[in-house]
This record gives sequence, C-alpha cells and structure tokens, in this order.
Amino acid sequence: MNTAAPVPRRSALDALEAALPKIVLGPTLLVSLIFVYGFIAWTAVLSFTKSRLLPNYEFVGFYQYVTLFENERWWVALKNLCVFGGLFIFFCLATGLILAILLDQKIRAEGWLRSIYLYPMALSFIVTGTAWKWILNPGLGIERLVQQAGFPGFTFDWLVNPEMSVYTVVIAGVWQSSGFVMALFLAGLRGIDDSVIKAAQVDGASMPRIYWSIIIPTLRPVFFSAVMILAHIAIKSFDLVMALTGGGPGFSSDMPATFMYAFGFTRNQIGLGAASAMMMLMTVVAVIVPMMYAEVRRNRRG
Repeated sequence: MNTAAPVPRRSALDALEAALPKIVLGPTLLVSLIFVYGFIAWTAVLSFTKSRLLPNYEFVGFYQYVTLFENERWWVALKNLCVFGGLFIFFCLATGLILAILLDQKIRAEGWLRSIYLYPMALSFIVTGTAWKWILNPGLGIERLVQQAGFPGFTFDWLVNPEMSVYTVVIAGVWQSSGFVMALFLAGLRGIDDSVIKAAQVDGASMPRIYWSIIIPTLRPVFFSAVMILAHIAIKSFDLVMALTGGGPGFSSDMPATFMYAFGFTRNQIGLGAASAMMMLMTVVAVIVPMMYAEVRRNRRG
C-alpha cells in the first residue's frame, strides 16, 4: 500500500509569484529592444543607403563612410574629441581625487563643502553651457570684469577664438563633472581600512607616501569606473557644446555628436549623419570594451 503523501499542486498564486519578475521586466526589455537596439540597427542600415531628406533604402555600400572621412569638418570633430576627451578625463580625475583627499581629512563643514562640489552635477549640460557662455563672453564675463578692475589690456577671448574655443568646453565640462568624480573617490577612500594607514605610519611612512604607494593603487576600481563614465560623457557630448559654442566659431569646436546632428537633421543628409553616428558607436565600443575585458581578466587573475 502506497502511504506517501500526495504532492500538492502548485497554486495559481505561486505561479504568479514566479512569473512576476518576467511580467515586470518584460515591457522594459521590449521597449529597450525596440527603441534602443532597434534604432541602432536602423541607423546602421541607413548608413549604407543614399538617404538624404527622407530615408532611402537604395544600398550604396560604404559610400557614406568614404564621404564622411573625406569631409574636413569630420576630421576637425575627431581632433576636438581627442583634445576634449583627454583633457576632460585627466582634469576631472585629478580635481576629483584632490578634492576627495582633502575632504577625507575630516575637515570642518565637510557636508557643506561636499554639497557645493556636487551641486554642478545636478545641473543639465544645457544650463552649464549657457552659464559659462555668459562667464566667458568677452563683453560680459571675466574679460569685462578684469578690465573694469583696472587692467584694460587683459584679454580672455577663448569663446570667440577658433584656436581656443574647444578649451572652453573643457573648462565647463570639468567644472560640472569633477564633483561627481570626487564623490566616487571619496566613497572609495572611506572604504579603506584605517588599520592599513596606521600600520604604514608606524613603519615611518609619511602621508603623501602612504597615499601615493598604498591608498591610490587600491582605488583602481574607482579609477576604472570614473574613466568609463567620463569617456562615455566625452564621446557623446552634444548639449554642452551646442549651448556653449554651437560648434563655432565656424566649426572649430565641433564634436562628432554635433557633426551628426548638423548633417543628419539640418543639412538633410541622413545617410551621412547615420554613418557618423555609427562611427561614434564604434568609438565607444573601441574604448569601453577593451577596458572592461582587461579589468575582468585582471579580477579573475586576482
């Protein structure tokens, strides 16, 4: 005689509970597939067509990419991206690390200072660009104030100087993003065990030496995260450039994102704009994927 207790059937409530994550995440995943990856695929298709004012699906191979790299303005945009990206990442990391180290000394009014440094990150790049456009305007901002203070020969015309305009974008970008980097580094510093620092002090190491040889190397994951975020911001920079310089004077401060907008939406060359957008995507992939691969490989070895 079989005396085993019957296995109860799974109730409808249990089945609903098991399916709930799929129900909740399903719409988000579907929207992402359509409006992110779907439009990326559509942009890739358009970059191989003769599309101008409206999409035209006549295949022309790599014609748009050849035209893109024969365009002088595209090369200026790439050069500006290298200048802006390199300086933006370097100064954000340096400024953020220095501010984090200073705040880590348990100084007075730390919360107040931290809020001041983080406040620019709460602003949009449009607001930042507009504010710095006023500050750097030769007739209204720094140049005007210094001249009125008794230095009539002082000039600071980077905003209207084609050779220097891209550096104004660097100034505004660093001002906005360095506080965010500071918060990342400060969180990393607060996670370091104090016993490590005390042991190094017992051995006679000075604080600068401790930071340089012990603390900063342990912040490698924070550096990795910060560089990833800053590189992404630099490559897709659009609103800051449009609000601050509009890509000018001329197209001296153009970036790939502003180039794509200009040709894809104002010059009615959708195919060329799509090609530039795909090159931006490839740039992001070329920068981020090797960094992620190297970091994952290092972690596995460790």
